[in-house]
Amino acid sequence: MENLVEDVLKKDGEVSVEIMLERIEKESMPQTPPFSAMFDSSGYNRNLYQSAEDSCGGLYYHDNNLLSGSLEALIQHLVPNVDYYPDRTYIFTFLLSSRLFMHPYELMAKVCHLCVEHQRLSDPNSDKNQIRKIAPKILQLLTEWTETFPYDFRDERMMRNLKDLAHRIASGEETYRKNVQQMIQCLIRKLAALSQYEEVLAKISSTSTDRLTVLKTKPQSIQRDIITVCSDPYTLAQQLTHIELERLNYIGPEEFVQAFVQKDPLDNDKSCYSERKKTRNLEAYVEWFNRLSYLVATEICMPVKKKHRARMIEYFIDVARECFNIGNFNSLMAIISGMNMSPVSRLKKTWAKVKTAKFDVLEHQMDPSSNFYNYRTALRGAAQRSLTAHSSREKIVIPFFSLLIKDIYFLNEGCANRLPNGHVNFEKFWELAKQVSEFMTWKQVECPFERDRKILQHLLTVPVFSEDGSPTRKETSKGMDQSCECRYLLSFGCKCSLKPSPGRPVRKRKDQRKEQGNNSEERENCRGLDLPIPSAFIADDCIAGEMLPPCGRSGKML
Repeated sequence: MENLVEDVLKKDGEVSVEIMLERIEKESMPQTPPFSAMFDSSGYNRNLYQSAEDSCGGLYYHDNNLLSGSLEALIQHLVPNVDYYPDRTYIFTFLLSSRLFMHPYELMAKVCHLCVEHQRLSDPNSDKNQIRKIAPKILQLLTEWTETFPYDFRDERMMRNLKDLAHRIASGEETYRKNVQQMIQCLIRKLAALSQYEEVLAKISSTSTDRLTVLKTKPQSIQRDIITVCSDPYTLAQQLTHIELERLNYIGPEEFVQAFVQKDPLDNDKSCYSERKKTRNLEAYVEWFNRLSYLVATEICMPVKKKHRARMIEYFIDVARECFNIGNFNSLMAIISGMNMSPVSRLKKTWAKVKTAKFDVLEHQMDPSSNFYNYRTALRGAAQRSLTAHSSREKIVIPFFSLLIKDIYFLNEGCANRLPNGHVNFEKFWELAKQVSEFMTWKQVECPFERDRKILQHLLTVPVFSEDGSPTRKETSKGMDQSCECRYLLSFGCKCSLKPSPGRPVRKRKDQRKEQGNNSEERENCRGLDLPIPSAFIADDCIAGEMLPPCGRSGKML
């Protein structure tokens, strides 16, 4: 402390006591690292707690690493005091996982109680110097909470507790009052942006529905295809990246945990989120993936002539390839899924006109075998490129989102939340926080590409067709030419069937085609992923029915 005072005096000469104290206070405050620096390769910072002594007990350490503890002890470990401030890694991990055990507003009430009572903020006769030391730390904790989990404060009880505690901190200190106002204003802006985003999504959905209604009632008004709107596949890949990053940005880290709580409440008790969810950005993002897949299938099947359909397939292959180069794996997988849907994959004459070499490479990269080993290798490469990026384009990492959900889901399902002694299994939550924090880093990247409103509007609002379980379809389409049958399935008022055609074999990978000989019909039936359609949605399909009820298994969310 003395050295810091000397440095200030040497640098600035004569300086007021107030400015000097303010600078000392700022230097002594805990520094907030970026999300990418929060966790090391082992899952968390192994040196965080070497000097932290827990006065209330109830926490279990091994090699100076916090592994478990009682819920009350963990809450007390969250609250700073004069000599201690929790590392951001612990703050993020506990705020993320605590909602498995209690409502955020209940946690906020306990934190406020500990701050006010234990630090004597409500006592007018308390030591002003002690309050001056503890107040900025409490304010920093509140700032961490409002910046990382702003959607918690859609609850009026949360906002009321926040303002009450902030008022106690700000009373009597002009500097703290300004900081409190800045924190609350920033929080209000984030909540307002979320509300505006939800209104935009609702408007997009309404516009798309209206256009589909017009298309059904006036079939002669054929819609423009995607190539007419955007002839350059690289530009389309960039606009898809715009949509991906925008929707990723609004997903809160707590939404992953909320989805788990809804499915399997802790200890079979009443779910912490039995009340209406505050957000549904995660579901909206899964819906976007499905919409893009159906859009690809619709665009391919709408043209009348085979050469136009072949051109459309090659166009989307180029779009998918550029998505891979950008690091947009979610759009890449959505395009591959759309091209492997039954109405598209069985167009034998159309596929015969397509050069599929590039598509085979892309399918190989997204091959689901060995738990998506090829994709995970490519994702690690993109993540490493992002860390050493020299341009904003190189920072882009958009994971295959459904697989990310599946990974987090099975991590949650595979480990108990509590140990036999009743302690919270914090080692599990370190790993959960590591995966979610990686996602938090990726979603904060700003898209470097120029927005094209015309292309974006087409992607978001053009009518697309999804599954329709009509039992009369096969009879109506019997005897039709292959291309006519497909156009019928996508005809106005009818939707694509995602179910394999009767007798259609499972689509085989390229290395299995050699055994099929030179028969063109057999080769056509063997193009695509090593999965029955629609298993290209493997990560969605294995969890959506249980974990994300609004999305459903059939994909009817367009």
